[in-house]
Amino acid sequence: MLNFFYRMIIGKPLRSEESAGEKLPKWKALSIFSSDALSSIGYGPEQIIVSLAIPGMVLYGYFGYASVAVMILLAIVTISYAQVAKANPGGGGSYSIAMQNLGELPALVAAAALFADYVLTVAVSVSSGTEALVSGFPELLGHEVLIDLIILFIILTIVNLRGVRESSNVFVWPTYLFILGILVMISAGAYQAFTGTAPLIPAQSMLKQQADWAVILLALRAFANGCSSMTGVEAISNGVPMFQEPGVNNAIKTTYIMSGLLGLMIFGISFLFMHYHLLPVANVTMLSQLAENVFGRGWEYYYIQITTMLVLYLAANTSYNGLPPLLSIMAKDSYVPRYLGARGERLGYSNGILLLSALAGLLILIFDGDVDHLISLYAIGVFLSFTIAQTSLVVKWSREKGLGWMKRMAINSFGALVTGLIVLIIAVTKFIHGAWIVIIFIPAMILIFKTIHRHYLNTAEQLRISMDEFKDHLNVSKAKSLIIVPVSGLSRVVAETLRYSKAMGGDIIALYIYTDENERKKMEDKWQCLDLGIPAHYIYSPYRSIVRPILSYVSELEMQKCNYEYITVVIPEFESAKWWHRLLHNQTGWILRTLLILRENVIVSTVPYHMKR
Repeated sequence: MLNFFYRMIIGKPLRSEESAGEKLPKWKALSIFSSDALSSIGYGPEQIIVSLAIPGMVLYGYFGYASVAVMILLAIVTISYAQVAKANPGGGGSYSIAMQNLGELPALVAAAALFADYVLTVAVSVSSGTEALVSGFPELLGHEVLIDLIILFIILTIVNLRGVRESSNVFVWPTYLFILGILVMISAGAYQAFTGTAPLIPAQSMLKQQADWAVILLALRAFANGCSSMTGVEAISNGVPMFQEPGVNNAIKTTYIMSGLLGLMIFGISFLFMHYHLLPVANVTMLSQLAENVFGRGWEYYYIQITTMLVLYLAANTSYNGLPPLLSIMAKDSYVPRYLGARGERLGYSNGILLLSALAGLLILIFDGDVDHLISLYAIGVFLSFTIAQTSLVVKWSREKGLGWMKRMAINSFGALVTGLIVLIIAVTKFIHGAWIVIIFIPAMILIFKTIHRHYLNTAEQLRISMDEFKDHLNVSKAKSLIIVPVSGLSRVVAETLRYSKAMGGDIIALYIYTDENERKKMEDKWQCLDLGIPAHYIYSPYRSIVRPILSYVSELEMQKCNYEYITVVIPEFESAKWWHRLLHNQTGWILRTLLILRENVIVSTVPYHMKR
């Protein structure tokens, strides 16, 4: 029954040969990889105004400058990441290209930064989607965290576990419906602005206090918040192998289409925010206010709210298509657990998907689904990875000196300089608002990556053996072994265990732990009557413990050496017919196996006897 429900939810397993069918055409890849970047207009421009709309300070006029700066930066990053896709067709983005050109430490910094960014992308996107939902349906207020977790685990996780093809089929149309709705709203709003009697930009939207250090710091913080609109631009370069052939060309074209749409929407939304002089309102997003100003509370307004909610939820899917493939590459390099590199039954990196969902859910719980708090952690990771990727390309072009290398190096040098400055701006202006967490998190993750890598290197070194050594190891006379069988009485499971032990060969001892002298005498009489040719050893346990006397006996044998090359403890164990039957029996066998397995020179085996009812 459980298997039936599992198959119904996740789907039937896919053969490895079917992986080609999981590749994406450009029109599907745009929705899968671009939903994060495109959906950021739901909170990016608003976050600029949130920083500027401070009571007592007239700073609204800096909104236009910050928006233009974000669009210029978007163009720089887009050109640079098109080159990342071309230079690194195997995927992995900043991490892979840094490993090739800058070495281990910069690559791990990029990996840690991307890890933080992808987890935050899921948390911010889901929380923002719920905000859009609550803006349209205020009766849902107070249930935001519950809605976040339902969307995260019941929809996003399950759909992604079903595979790339399934997720693209589910997520492709909401993205295009959202793009259509936003472009129509911008067009309708622009038409009203240019044909109406109100000024294009009212005077109150142009007011700005004379610049001083406090104003500059707030303006820079607003710009840093607006840079959250660019998270997700790097996702396409991380997922080049998921594109249909020619993968690189399709990835580059998709990057430019995504960036063009994002730039157009940022420009249009920013213009309309200023035209209507919109300000933050509690429990109502500014995009909701804009839709109401343009369309009123008609069906068009609800269309915008619902598609915005959907695309913000689906924006998290960019991380599901970015982080698991990145972790799979790192797993091959032995910087994360190897199981993160294994494809699941549906050809997706299911372990990476589950890890991402768990961490994002934890963030949502810790920050109570508050977008303003989560956004403070945002962007520093992605801009750090931008900087490392572009610096890596500068090194690559200067080393290879191919056709047009100076032009490429100039583009990436400028990009690295600009994004590096953005990292500093975000770190300074948002430090006390949460950026310090990411600044601590990245070195901690690097330490974890290096510790895992060191473990795998040590393991490989200890397990490595030459062919000659392997042959010599087996080219010996038959090893002398001792088999210890703990027995609690005469039963079918004990009989089956002794039979198996005799088939193994070697000396056998039946070990009986008793707490009462009468019990010992009864067992001794029965054993002698059986005349099995297997000696029995009886140990008194004054404290009624079964496990401790067995461990002590094995320890004594280890210390005595006893001329045995191997000591094997074979544990009789019965498997109950139903799972809940286990709750009715003690777990002595499991505890004994767990403790014995830690002994260096002891082999542990269990002989299960399956109950019929």
